[in-house]
Amino acid sequence: MQITLTDIERESYKNSPVHGLDGRVEILVTIAIIVFAVSLPRIDDSNFIRLAIIELYLIILILLARLNLFYVLVRFLAVLPFGLSIVLIQPFVRQPFIDTFTVYTELPLGITMTYEGTYFGLTLLAKYTVCVTAIVLLSSTMKMNEMVVSARRLGIPREFTLLLTMMVRYLFVFWIMLKRIRTAQQTRLFDIWNKNAPRRWILEQVGYTISSLFIRSYEQGERTYISMLCRGYGNDTANIYMHSNKLRFKDVFFFLATTVILIFSAVM
Repeated sequence: MQITLTDIERESYKNSPVHGLDGRVEILVTIAIIVFAVSLPRIDDSNFIRLAIIELYLIILILLARLNLFYVLVRFLAVLPFGLSIVLIQPFVRQPFIDTFTVYTELPLGITMTYEGTYFGLTLLAKYTVCVTAIVLLSSTMKMNEMVVSARRLGIPREFTLLLTMMVRYLFVFWIMLKRIRTAQQTRLFDIWNKNAPRRWILEQVGYTISSLFIRSYEQGERTYISMLCRGYGNDTANIYMHSNKLRFKDVFFFLATTVILIFSAVM
């Protein structure tokens, strides 16, 4: 099953209680959950219970939003390797904030695996899971443009939100460029998983693909910038349109409910 950016972005256009929340509230709640997860003690027996409560809360919100669970899983797995690579080395590292270590097993080259390092690695994995789930929920229930506008309302600098706006607009353009490159490769019978082809040659082709995409992106950016200058773009006129939107009762209730759950988890 082939998944495109359009398929994933279509999830944010659904109609549900979570989708109808104000973007500012969703961003603040996501930041609060991430800060709460990161600020937990490095080693504490209550960490897993606290994080499990937050993760269960996020899963309930995902179900209320009626999101496609397959797309949610794809998003989660796409960013999982970045944190998993750090988690996997923790059992073999002696962290400076731990006084004593209990050796679990000894490996060649003097490498030892400790209980304390494994426990710390599992704690990092739990924190990472909660943070990624919160981000996936946010990105799946809010349109990209609405996310930028909400960030601007929260006081994010104009230049930063303008860059995000341009990124959102041309993300799909670059995706189409990549699809064209992949189609050209497939017509030439190129298959990255072909076991009969030398791996070095396959890696070279992947490198050529990345280089070609980078050059096309740079050229597209130059053409876009010149077009913007021709239409009067400048520092004084660079801004995004923001329509007025007041907080409703359900927005305040969602924010307070999340705050209560975070406080309840913290005092456990």
